Formats: sequence, C-alpha cells, structure tokens
Amino acid sequence: METVKLRTYIGSDGLLKLEMPVGVTNVDADVVIVYSVQQQTDQEEWAAFVNRMYGIQADDPIERSAGFKITY
Repeated sequence: METVKLRTYIGSDGLLKLEMPVGVTNVDADVVIVYSVQQQTDQEEWAAFVNRMYGIQADDPIERSAGFKITY
C-alpha cells in the first residue's frame, strides 16, 4: 500500500480529476479519498486584516535586550 498526497482543484461542475504520479499503469487499485476544503482569502479581505492589525503593539512595543545581536 502506498500513500500519495495531492493538492487539486474541484471545478464548478463538481468533478475531481485525479492524475496519479506513481508510475503504476494497467492495474486494478483500491483508492481511498479523504478531502479537506482549503479556505481561500481574497485580496480585499487580506488587506483589511493587515490594516486592522497594523500598529496593534504601538502602546506596548517589543524591545530587545542590550546584549542581543543580529548577525546576517
């Protein structure tokens, strides 16, 4: 038994197309499908979130200790 994890798209017709990238052909196979719908965030919703969160720590800024060094 092999496990293959794929991300795919289900179109407005409700059809799911599976292409198996395992190189197995001309065989019978038992297939189990478990799906999880991914949440999609549109640009306007994301921009509104960023605008709401911007500056939220302004009254309580994060400070680093004096001995802390940043190296690149």
